Amino acid sequence: MEQQPTPAPAGGVDTAVETIFRIESPRIIAGVARIVRDVGIAEELAQDALVAALEQWPRDGVPDNPGAWLTATAKHRAIDLVRRRERYARKLEEVGRDLSLSAPHHLDEPADPDDIDDDLLRLVFTACHPVLSAEARIALTLRLLGGLTTPEIARAFLVPEATVAQRIVRAKRTLATKGVAFEVPYGPEREARLGSVLEVIYLVFNEGYAATAGDDLLRPALCEDALRLARVLAELMPKEPEVHALAALLELQESRAAARTGPDGEPVLLKDQNRRRWNRMLIRRGFTALGRSSAVATGSPGPYALQAAIAACHAQAYTYEDTDWRQIATLYGLLAARAPSPVVELNRAVAVSMADGPGPALEIVDALAGEPALRDYHLLPSVRGDLLTRLGRTAEARAEFERAAALARNERERELLTARARELRGS
Repeated sequence: MEQQPTPAPAGGVDTAVETIFRIESPRIIAGVARIVRDVGIAEELAQDALVAALEQWPRDGVPDNPGAWLTATAKHRAIDLVRRRERYARKLEEVGRDLSLSAPHHLDEPADPDDIDDDLLRLVFTACHPVLSAEARIALTLRLLGGLTTPEIARAFLVPEATVAQRIVRAKRTLATKGVAFEVPYGPEREARLGSVLEVIYLVFNEGYAATAGDDLLRPALCEDALRLARVLAELMPKEPEVHALAALLELQESRAAARTGPDGEPVLLKDQNRRRWNRMLIRRGFTALGRSSAVATGSPGPYALQAAIAACHAQAYTYEDTDWRQIATLYGLLAARAPSPVVELNRAVAVSMADGPGPALEIVDALAGEPALRDYHLLPSVRGDLLTRLGRTAEARAEFERAAALARNERERELLTARARELRGS
């Protein structure tokens, strides 16, 4: 006789249900979305499955495979919903032939040899669709794929919960009204759409790595979410070099996290970091991912591969003085040609200053003074202040650090820049 699950105390089961749901929800939503073709409805049905688990598991016990139970429950409800709606009659004809737990196969999907048949990957491409604004893509991705609640997303980005909720609701509505297909694009469109997916993950990580505003320099949870998404994407798309490159970049950047702040959360500059605190396991993972990127690349390196190569140069240096700044300057030059932007050029100036001195670097920085994108960017006067300090132009440097502090929205960065200006007052 088959052994029945043993009922457990309700409190412990409730916690278990919520933990399991948080882990499994991306795949549940993805599987259901393939049936109903609407991520908003799919999320509602996944939540219905969660409610059912909260009602049944305390009474009947936690199933041996709780993730499969939640997925099956959500899919059964999805099929019931399709049946009830006449406007889904044609779709019902497709899914009604097989009411098994596996997701139905849709005949309208392209039979392309490069087509990727994975529901989770379909959800990634849908949530990151370019029809949505960057803010909406980030919020929806963290909600559907990261498993974050609306309050958690709001706290992470220091915006009101109502703002995040509106972004998510509008994003779902836009995907529905625009008729965005729940699919992984193929052919030339995949490369274009993949850029949007990678950008979302990159932006989420960057906000965690150097918070735009607030009292803390780092938001580790965002870095962890982005890194997890990058790793999942690398598993789902093993032939895409830029996917592996992004994973490599994030692994290498995250490896420095423990050394980037002091005991009180104050920023520690790269030259002052204790490199023994860098996470060697993440560095090894980063180099492995970078190797995979190179192995599947067929042309010149993409933007994420170049950034990962720059991060690898830092990771290889056991001391700040050992850093191959000339190689880094060269890589930034390639990146500026591949994906030109004022921020890339500013970073190139920093590398040039270390390779060739502050004079040539200051010429690059001064040429950026009129860039609209850098008008309120605090790192422009910060870099200029550092270069002027090294050139002995103390009064000008102090004014630049004061200007940078006034522009900084992150309290920790503002404190650092103010302290640097203060140090120059007596010089």
